[in-house]
Amino acid sequence: MGLLNVIRPMALREKLPIREIARRTGLSRNTIKKYLNAGTIEPKFSLPERPSKLDPFAEKLAAWLKTETTKSRKQRRNLKQLHADLAALG
Repeated sequence: MGLLNVIRPMALREKLPIREIARRTGLSRNTIKKYLNAGTIEPKFSLPERPSKLDPFAEKLAAWLKTETTKSRKQRRNLKQLHADLAALG
């Protein structure tokens, strides 16, 4: 299925001939013809929106990161310290 994501745009959008697609992908022309003639479309799965565990703390975390960027490199908190502070909040 991953090959369809490569072959179909080359053939349909870029209008490349089968010989050029074969040259770029390293596949045989027969394989490329087979995939293009099959007409199958790769299924797209939609993921439902799920709330994040960080949603209640998103504003606080964004404020922390914004203040950390203004500090010099030596004065910034590292990721472990930010995680410890976030864990202390809940």
